[in-house]
Amino acid sequence: MHEMSLCEGIRQVIEAQADQHAIRAVKRVRLEIGKFSGVEKPALEFAFEVVMRGSVAEGAVLEMIDLPGKAMCYDCMHEVEIDNRLDPCPDCGGGKLMPVSGDEMKIKDLEVV
Repeated sequence: MHEMSLCEGIRQVIEAQADQHAIRAVKRVRLEIGKFSGVEKPALEFAFEVVMRGSVAEGAVLEMIDLPGKAMCYDCMHEVEIDNRLDPCPDCGGGKLMPVSGDEMKIKDLEVV
């Protein structure tokens, strides 16, 4: 389950920030997750709850924000939003697209006390 290792990384970031900024507890973690990231949200929610036990983020709410997949179309030179990596350009129907975003997963912010 790769979501477990993702949550381990999230925990490391949270704990480093907690040490650096004297954070007593994290109440909410907001993650931005790209459409093409391959993250299984139910598995991530489960892993988050398990991995955060015993940390400053134990009991924190996990909020996931969906980010669209975007690609540059080399036929019409527009940046377009796509649902699947192999979709044609929604503007011109061209097939020469290079994904430019949608693979990412990052911590947007933390609600702390």
